[in-house]
Amino acid sequence: MRPKILVVDDSATVRDLLSRRLTRKGYEVLTAADGREGANLALSARPAVVLMDLHMPVLDGWQATRAIREKDPDRSIAIIALTAHDSSRDRSTAIAAGCDDFDSKPISMPRLILKVERLLAGRG
Repeated sequence: MRPKILVVDDSATVRDLLSRRLTRKGYEVLTAADGREGANLALSARPAVVLMDLHMPVLDGWQATRAIREKDPDRSIAIIALTAHDSSRDRSTAIAAGCDDFDSKPISMPRLILKVERLLAGRG
């Protein structure tokens, strides 16, 4: 069974790029275009990992992460925050909201894959 990854990003380009690359790496990929859709899909589809953009419409990534954590208090879903604003404030706020890790854009796929694999290995 292939691990399921949910990509939550308001950029269709980023969703497409990550979806294609993660699929080639053997992951099953789901996508969502805003924080509310992402939180709902995370809770219904139960992916192993969520790649969560922080700056999005409807619900931002911090709000979406908190919504997931309210219904997933045992943290069975790993969440990696993604943002083009790589500041220590964004990083600490993302971790405080319930993210397990943080990565900056532009995305380095080797670095991101290592983070995904580390989180997957730590969960089983």
